[in-house]
Amino acid sequence: MSDTSAPDQPMWLRVAHPLIRLIVLGGVLFYFMAWAEGRLAQFHDRPLLSIAVQLGLALAAIALYIAYGQFIERRKVNELSTSGIGREWAIGLLTGVGLYSACVLALILLGYYKIEGLNPIAFVLPAVALAIKSGAFEELIFRGVLHGSVESLFGSWVAILASSFVFGFLHLMNPAATLTGAIYISIEAGLLLSAAYMVTRRLWLCMGFHMGWNFVQEGIYSGVVSGGPGEAGLLKAVIEGPTLLTGGAFGMEQSLFALIFCTTTGVILLMMAIRRGHVVPPIWKR
Repeated sequence: MSDTSAPDQPMWLRVAHPLIRLIVLGGVLFYFMAWAEGRLAQFHDRPLLSIAVQLGLALAAIALYIAYGQFIERRKVNELSTSGIGREWAIGLLTGVGLYSACVLALILLGYYKIEGLNPIAFVLPAVALAIKSGAFEELIFRGVLHGSVESLFGSWVAILASSFVFGFLHLMNPAATLTGAIYISIEAGLLLSAAYMVTRRLWLCMGFHMGWNFVQEGIYSGVVSGGPGEAGLLKAVIEGPTLLTGGAFGMEQSLFALIFCTTTGVILLMMAIRRGHVVPPIWKR
């Protein structure tokens, strides 16, 4: 949890810490993430090395986040506590896999997704590196730093809106980006991942969601990840149908199925967070 758990701090610290965290830690992690993205391209033809590099960078980013909280902000970094880490990450991973698979199943039933064979198992490896990079860095930045910092000042509802908007619209930087895709991601993924953070007050569940979705999207089902460069995965698939349902060149995030399934899951998690009393009021009401 962010410094909303320390109401005994002077007001100026309670305001300064999240603002400085957003600028300093957020800026460093964003630069770090861009550098990690470059390593995906650099080691694309050596996927095992790419996985090792991304895992090392992800662990370094987590260590940096923890060190900043402990030594700069002088707080317990509860959002990265190891309590429940394996269970929460695994639940998130399996749910992310299940949500994407449900979207694919819907397309198969409609005849818009056809499997024509299998590629070698090695085709799944680049997606492992991608999943580690996106799941670790993006959740540290958008849920840990952005959501947590905004929530410390303006409360949970503003934090959900702010982190979802920024997360979705930064995908406009991708090669095949569309405005519709960015809006869909803001709604479906922004809500889902923020609610996953709020229900546990830790980042492991949303990291698992993110990694599971991205891994099977590219590594198993050969889909395009949020308008990025397409990569063949395990399944030789032909995806043809209306963009409203398939997501088109942007990928499944622009599909009506993803919007329905992920948003519904996000609403359920948000209701759980509310029942657990995990909604944080704005600073002037604390």
